[in-house]
Amino acid sequence: MNVLRTDSEHKDFIDLVALLDTDLAERDGEDHAFYDQYNKIDALKHTIVLYKDKVPVGCGAIKKFDAESMEVKRMYTLPIHRGKGYGTQVLTELEVWAKELGYVKCVLETGKRQPEAIELYTKRGYLQRPNYGQYIGIENSVCFEKNL
Repeated sequence: MNVLRTDSEHKDFIDLVALLDTDLAERDGEDHAFYDQYNKIDALKHTIVLYKDKVPVGCGAIKKFDAESMEVKRMYTLPIHRGKGYGTQVLTELEVWAKELGYVKCVLETGKRQPEAIELYTKRGYLQRPNYGQYIGIENSVCFEKNL
């Protein structure tokens, strides 16, 4: 396994996010347009691409949320590679990077229609918190946080 720290202009990151967006559009249905407006990748400076045998298999990103927190964004693992710990590897690398940048917490939002994501985050020590920002009052959203 090889982890690449890059930004949102990297082709492999862009390609994986396109697959993520297709998956989310199917899961979220008519709700997808609401979420899509908050998931643009044009300005992400801290992204990860995970490679297995030089093939990109997963990705994720962090962006500043507030003075002490980074928000985890755009987490995705190719379906044929799920259940192998790749999502954990990406998330761990994002947390390490956030700490290196001086942040003490990560926050994130995921959807109730993404049970594997919820399982990953809870196994990694994320605790459910009240929905924040644009996700306040959104029934399908579940927000989490973790002290680093």
